[in-house]
Amino acid sequence: MCGIVGYTGPREAYPIILKGLKRLEYRGYDSSGVALLNHDLKVYKKKGRVSELEEDVIGKDLHAFTGIGHTRWATHGEPSDRNAHPHRSASGRLAMIHNGIIENYASIKQELVNKGYTFHSDTDTEVLLNFIEDIQQNNNSTLEEALRIALKRVVGAYCILLLDKEDPETIIAARKGSPLVIGIGKGEHFLASDASPIIEYTKEVVYVNDYEIAIIKPDELILKNLGNEKQTPFIQKLDMELAKIEKGGYDHFMLKEIHEQPETIHDCLRGRLNIENGTITMGGVESHLETLTNANRIIMVACGTSWHAGLIAEYIFEELCRIPVEVEYASEFRYRNPVINKGDVIIAISQSGETADTLVALENAKEKGACIFGVVNAVGSSIARLSHAGAYTHAGPEIGVASTKAFTGQLAVLTMMALKIAKAKGTIDDTRYSKLLQELNDIPEKVKLVLQDTSNIEAIAEKYKDAADFLYLGRGYNFPVALEGALKLKEISYIHAEGYPAAEMKHGPIALVDDKLPVVFVATKDSYYEKIVSNVQEIKARKGMVIAVATEGDTIIPGMADDVMLVPDADEILAPLLSVIPLQLLSYYIGVAKGLDVDKPRNLAKSVTVE
Repeated sequence: MCGIVGYTGPREAYPIILKGLKRLEYRGYDSSGVALLNHDLKVYKKKGRVSELEEDVIGKDLHAFTGIGHTRWATHGEPSDRNAHPHRSASGRLAMIHNGIIENYASIKQELVNKGYTFHSDTDTEVLLNFIEDIQQNNNSTLEEALRIALKRVVGAYCILLLDKEDPETIIAARKGSPLVIGIGKGEHFLASDASPIIEYTKEVVYVNDYEIAIIKPDELILKNLGNEKQTPFIQKLDMELAKIEKGGYDHFMLKEIHEQPETIHDCLRGRLNIENGTITMGGVESHLETLTNANRIIMVACGTSWHAGLIAEYIFEELCRIPVEVEYASEFRYRNPVINKGDVIIAISQSGETADTLVALENAKEKGACIFGVVNAVGSSIARLSHAGAYTHAGPEIGVASTKAFTGQLAVLTMMALKIAKAKGTIDDTRYSKLLQELNDIPEKVKLVLQDTSNIEAIAEKYKDAADFLYLGRGYNFPVALEGALKLKEISYIHAEGYPAAEMKHGPIALVDDKLPVVFVATKDSYYEKIVSNVQEIKARKGMVIAVATEGDTIIPGMADDVMLVPDADEILAPLLSVIPLQLLSYYIGVAKGLDVDKPRNLAKSVTVE
């Protein structure tokens, strides 16, 4: 949640910060602001999108070589000019931006109020900033030392950037739970929540760890822990191209990322899946193969779309590997004192690798002796560093808030993992193993076929865009796909949608069916096919409108449905990689038809780094 960016060096800071905020706007877009430090400290902020801030500062003094910027997803305090970041301290000497939540801000605020402080916003950030300044003034300490003392007192998550009017070339930063990456240039440094604002200028970066403070000057980077001990920065090379974070001629990032899936799935398989040798090479799996094959059970921990990927993987792992699998919402798993033993494997699934609930759940499970395996997209992310081993999805930067290509990348990785473990365990025969390898290898080309002509899906979207509700139904491997389709529609179009197992329809949801309710069936040819045909008939008997995702060559489902979206034939284990594509497109086109900003849905942010 929230995007932060900073710069110190020989260039004008404002253009770099503004461009960075635009690239980070998918992390939050309730308000935005900048603080620019030359000989004076100037703060400009505005409710709304970054473009509104850009327009508001025209003609104002923007000259500075050091600055910080923020695009906000509101937590404490409604979206407004006064709650926008950066915030100034009571004296006006300091300015700060913050990503995260300070949970004990109320008690600290009361202490400060008792000392005579007044506040100009409803945010926890302003409280923390004045707390830091109060410590600095009362202890006659440096800003760095005051920050260290304050952070030992606060409870919660944070990534903060601080400016001090008395030190115009320096940015002081700290993180716990919210990401921070520092780009290293020649006599300059760049700071951001992720690498997307940085790659235009440098590919050398340092990922700041929890409980670290960074003191950044144009030609110097010092890292310390909260015990004031210096840490050695670990410099990494970014494997990311600027073109990947541009729209590339598409109207929206979401559409671009949907159409990138043949390439991103191929990138995920490349170098791992070898059809000629019949092998899967995954270093993280191989280094922990004995642990994985002998696991008492596997617990998949995730949120949102990643949770749906875990549900599909549960079917795959239990079918192929014969290992019990549980799939948990990270937000519930972290609080319910789960039973975790040595011999359990936790697979954490996350696009960003920074999901707050998932991180805390992993830390708890790791303490109890479980093996942690991360399936993430963002290289160098917190989950990647916390895990004992893992596998990247190689989907590239995902800018659209609603996840699309990350989901199929996760499915591809999890499927390869299951196949590799099953082969090592001997729970899959050679014929089935070879067939699934070949079919998995063919998936990118089949996805490309689905995306060749989407005009039919666009027409279906136009037909149903004014519906008040949708019901999504599926069975077996396609049940979680129905959940994912419903989630995408809610996120992008703001239409209420529910996903259900088709067999559960008669246990309640069928009461909703009338001639105004569109019912989306994920009805590809699989072992549940005859049952799903019966479910379609039950909806049609009650005058429901049926939209079906069906297999090419099928004549029964298309003959019954009002509208149909076809996908190539595939083994049922791999069918979700295809059947989800039309549902992504359907939600996209409905959102566009309703005139909505599909890349930045209201109230949502890309990376949920707070509870």
